[in-house]
Amino acid sequence: MSKMDQAQDRAMALINEIGDGLRKRVPDKAAQWIETGAALGALRAGSKVAGKFVRRNPYLVGAAVAGAGLLWLAARHHARKRTTQEDRPRLQAVRRGDFEQDDYGV
Repeated sequence: MSKMDQAQDRAMALINEIGDGLRKRVPDKAAQWIETGAALGALRAGSKVAGKFVRRNPYLVGAAVAGAGLLWLAARHHARKRTTQEDRPRLQAVRRGDFEQDDYGV
């Protein structure tokens, strides 16, 4: 090994030691703040990309929003229809008087 390689290896070892020392000495909250900052940075970058996409393709975004609204409406309609079908036999039994009464006549 040349002296240059040895110097580079020694510099890398020192950097690794410094990094390990900082990680051990930094409180958990500070590490959590660093992770949160990284997440916020990723969120900012993602929002910029999304903003550019919306500016370039407004009709496509509008169609996607309308489609999502229609899917939500269909799911809501289906859920209401299902609960109505489940309640129908119980309501018919109440009308006919086929329901069970407890000790108090209720």
